Amino acid sequence: MSGVETVEVGPDEADLRLDRWFRRHYPGLSHGRLEKLLRTGQVRVDGRRARAGQRLSPGQRVRVPPQAGGAPTAARPAKGSPPSDADAAFVRALVIHRDDHVIALNKPPGLAVQGGTGTRRHLDAMLDALRDGERERPRLVHRLDRDTSGVLLLARSAAVASRLGRSFRGRDVRKIYWAFVVGVPEIAAGRIDMPLDKRGPAGGERMAGDERTGKRAQTLYRIMGRVGNRASWLALWPLTGRTHQLRVHCAAIGTPIVGDGKYGGRHAFLQADGVARRLHLHAREISLPHPSGSGTLRVRAELPPHMVASWRMFGFDAGDTADPFADMA
Repeated sequence: MSGVETVEVGPDEADLRLDRWFRRHYPGLSHGRLEKLLRTGQVRVDGRRARAGQRLSPGQRVRVPPQAGGAPTAARPAKGSPPSDADAAFVRALVIHRDDHVIALNKPPGLAVQGGTGTRRHLDAMLDALRDGERERPRLVHRLDRDTSGVLLLARSAAVASRLGRSFRGRDVRKIYWAFVVGVPEIAAGRIDMPLDKRGPAGGERMAGDERTGKRAQTLYRIMGRVGNRASWLALWPLTGRTHQLRVHCAAIGTPIVGDGKYGGRHAFLQADGVARRLHLHAREISLPHPSGSGTLRVRAELPPHMVASWRMFGFDAGDTADPFADMA
């Protein structure tokens, strides 16, 4: 049938009901019409018949017939132009772990994970270069902010994406971040518990603490190193996964992440030669049950160049592999 589209479920749409996914991307499609398309098998998920209340996982593919009413809103068709030779070589160089089920990348700062308004070059558009002859292209199962570097996991099949999606929705995934912040927390290790909600107009939203309307957000932290009272290196463990959670939480305790003008203002920039005016936030390590069902998958990513320079300047040990939360887990 001409006009049929295949649209990939995004990493921020884990556990979203199929009918709500359609409401988000095809607002002109009525619920009754969607139910008819489902009953007749014209809407499918990963090639199988689906139900309106079915929960989606990142990387799954939704078959959308032309009767849905035009192009999707804020969604990218699963198939697109192949990456250029330069982009293919670039993304292959980011691989830090590969097995039969997953690929892990060390995402550089400044690279968007997915496309959007004004974003032409993004990681998702390069993933065909990592097929290695496989029928299925690797799938995103979570994301990092454009300016955050570090470990990013990809599933090598829809089945693995579904299993990883369940792990990310539960409490099976442990993500450790490193941040260089202005100032030093009053307490050497602790828990930041501050619900977060969005503020501002579309396209210019900011996250802010809000006890009344905010969603639960918790972060464990520990000081790993310090520069007197001027700055410190923190290990961060987000127990929840809210947008900009670590940036807002660090600013809330008076230690904004270096380079984070959005949440720290002018106080987020150290007056020191050699410290880049870029965000100093890095997804250092991720660990979770291996999707094969055997053992634990643990991947670490080395710091990006601008953070390596800061670590060297202040004598921090970038090779530190100690568990900062061994007594807090």
